[in-house]
Amino acid sequence: MEIFLDCLPCMLRQVLEASRMATDKPELHEKIIEESIRILSDYKKYRCSPDMGRAMHQTVKKHTGVSDPYAMIKDRDIKAAKKVYPLLIHFLQKKQNNLYWALKIAAVGNIIDSAINNNVNIEDCIEKELEKEFSTCDIDIFENKLKTAKRLLIIGDNAGETVFDRVLAEHLSQLEIIYTVRSEPIINDATVKDAHDSGLGDYAKIISTGCNVPGAIPEECSKEFLDLFNCVDIVISKGQGNFEALSDYGREVFFLLKAKCPIISQKLNVSLNDYVFKYNKKG
Repeated sequence: MEIFLDCLPCMLRQVLEASRMATDKPELHEKIIEESIRILSDYKKYRCSPDMGRAMHQTVKKHTGVSDPYAMIKDRDIKAAKKVYPLLIHFLQKKQNNLYWALKIAAVGNIIDSAINNNVNIEDCIEKELEKEFSTCDIDIFENKLKTAKRLLIIGDNAGETVFDRVLAEHLSQLEIIYTVRSEPIINDATVKDAHDSGLGDYAKIISTGCNVPGAIPEECSKEFLDLFNCVDIVISKGQGNFEALSDYGREVFFLLKAKCPIISQKLNVSLNDYVFKYNKKG
């Protein structure tokens, strides 16, 4: 997906927040912002917002020497998500259409997004968010594909979200599930360690995409990931960054996310903050 002008101030805000997490030295904040502005001024050379986002967040790592500025936030979010895990299971057990609500639980995990808001109180907002229905939901297509499917690839997004995805993986335990994450820390996106910390490894094989971008850009992913991505029966892509990286790619994908950005909501033809389970046809 192309980069829109609206993305630029949002990304600059994001990098300023990351720089302040990594160091309390104003002189380093200034260097990071100056370099980030130079990156923004050349935004047309990047393939999508996640691609440019990587370049900007690398300036934080370079100038501060901190490889994972969001480490404490990710740890906090995983612990908070694990605390509400029993509530998620209880919620699902009360519902009749378990598949719909298992998908919805996984989508609700997408609220934990430090690129948008790094101070979400999961426990305070969870029950209200769970009861909201999907604005767009291609579950009929998904159910039809499940009839013959054997392998499911989930492309993960945020660290705390992996606990919510664990509920979906448990519900689809009849399938061989491969869960993919970032190759190294970037924003609050999940790494292999984060996914294992959530307990997801009990229900899915966890691998890296081989890509350190906050979105799975196929050209940057490993052969291992691409071989799986192109041959598994079903792919679920979580979150906005993966949508931006994959929405123009010629492969059938189910996008599962909350549309937290006006640009994304417009692209999906939904209202801001709507939940989406959208089938992207091949080609």
